[in-house]
Amino acid sequence: MPRTVVAISLVLAMGAAAGAAGSALHHSVQGGAPIVIGAVYPTGGGQGPGGTEEFRGAAMAAEYANHAGGWQGRPIELHLEHADSWDAAPFAVERLANRGITVVVGSYGSTISRPAAEMASRLGLVFWETGAVGQLGMAASSPLVFRFAPTGESLGRAAVAFVREQLAPRLRVRRRLRYTVAYVDDVYGRAVAGGAQEEIRTSGLILAAALPYALPGADYVDLAGRIAQARTDVLVVAAYLDDAVAMRRALVLAKVPLLAGIGTSSSYCHMVFGEILGPDAVGLFASDKPDGDVLRTDALSADAVAALQWVRQEYRRRYGQGVSAPVLEGFAGGLALFRYVLPNAQTLTPEAVARAAGQIRLPPGALPNGSGLFFAPSGHSDAGANLNATSVIWEWVRPKTRAVVWPPAFSTHPIVVR
Repeated sequence: MPRTVVAISLVLAMGAAAGAAGSALHHSVQGGAPIVIGAVYPTGGGQGPGGTEEFRGAAMAAEYANHAGGWQGRPIELHLEHADSWDAAPFAVERLANRGITVVVGSYGSTISRPAAEMASRLGLVFWETGAVGQLGMAASSPLVFRFAPTGESLGRAAVAFVREQLAPRLRVRRRLRYTVAYVDDVYGRAVAGGAQEEIRTSGLILAAALPYALPGADYVDLAGRIAQARTDVLVVAAYLDDAVAMRRALVLAKVPLLAGIGTSSSYCHMVFGEILGPDAVGLFASDKPDGDVLRTDALSADAVAALQWVRQEYRRRYGQGVSAPVLEGFAGGLALFRYVLPNAQTLTPEAVARAAGQIRLPPGALPNGSGLFFAPSGHSDAGANLNATSVIWEWVRPKTRAVVWPPAFSTHPIVVR
């Protein structure tokens, strides 16, 4: 696929969906040379489908922002540099920098996000992460790196907190539950596992075992045996799709008597996970971001509702699909930058954009994925992370059927205890 420039301007027809958005699109770009924002996403390889969806969401956010005036009356364009693997990411960022671009959005995948953020930080560019949740290494301390999506640590903490506060009382087990954390040993898995283990520790719960495994080549039969030997009640999993499915199959085959299982964003929440496992997925939970097609709107602001309705209708019209979590994260994360941060930057220097991002305050529900904006300041343990990011708990309530069960503001189905 060739390198792509996505030019967003008023000449793009909005069609019938624009009418549905109503007053949200009440301004227009008046003209002037466009400003160009860089984009780094995978569009091929294993992460290509999700990366493509997240980029589409970000591109549609630029289009939507242009109908609200763009940046100082100038249209916003996205210039995409493909990064289908971790080693391609730094070069993609470098090519954007060579074009004079000062702000870069990305990147869907945690293994791509870290090298992209580190290169952007090294070159003095703003890096705006829309969807990845994994650890960012040295870039995490950079004042130019911002993460819109919830962090892996926060998803891991939310998984344990949900089991502790909502699920455990429903299980009616008198003894203290034993928690095991099984995780892929990379930047994504370590982030989620670290958050889960920290929540277990600070809550005074029992950590039965922490079980990292390497990809490729993990022995899932052995892993299931170790989970059983730890006398695990609650299993927290940070995995990708194939290894999560293989692990679950090994656990079912070994008849490991778990009371609860919960995974996170790269596996348990995917529709394919439930489609492959069928009945063996029922009763499992996932701590992740919401999908646009099922997100309840009663907890959103009027502006967020209008934007969500527009992207739902327009995305289906263009691509014949619903708004998945990557599409919604790209759209909401892009909108946060294009419509709320950039208008408060007098120039597009990295320092001006970073200053505007650090000053923005939007409450939860202000953006179309349910999030707000409040970036942790320098010196904070989560510096650059969006402390008002939204996540939800999914449950596979029936074969091939999942629903949001927590928090109440976004739930579409009650928690089912089996």
